[in-house]
Amino acid sequence: MFSLFSSLLSSKNQKLVKKWIKEHEKIVLLAHKVIAEYSKNNHNTAKKALNELNELAVDHIMNEDIEFYKLLKDHKRSDTQTEQLVDDFVKSFKGTKAALMSFLTKYSRPETPLDDEFFKTFNELVDILAERIEFEEKNLYKALSS
Repeated sequence: MFSLFSSLLSSKNQKLVKKWIKEHEKIVLLAHKVIAEYSKNNHNTAKKALNELNELAVDHIMNEDIEFYKLLKDHKRSDTQTEQLVDDFVKSFKGTKAALMSFLTKYSRPETPLDDEFFKTFNELVDILAERIEFEEKNLYKALSS
């Protein structure tokens, strides 16, 4: 019975990991589109891509938060090493996540222009997110899907 439960959980986690990796790919593509369109002075197109990015990023982060919370809440589901990885990730990403959400909310508004400050900060956030995505995929996702 336990091995059946364990394999079902493993399968669920593998599906989640695949879904999240696909979302990461879309997030990266949208971020590059925002940068490219802004660089070409196509601010309307950049704003549309930013709005898509905002929607996807919010959904992605919320879903991860819920699933990581469930994983940490039920200690029987995870080994201590995975549990520690998830806990460290959640704590260390908290500030970055708040800054990202605030930034995306501000610049996704129709009345907020995409200016030089936007572009500078957006590029900094993209660099930070690239590191976080790499960490997630190489550590957390690997641990969750094994």
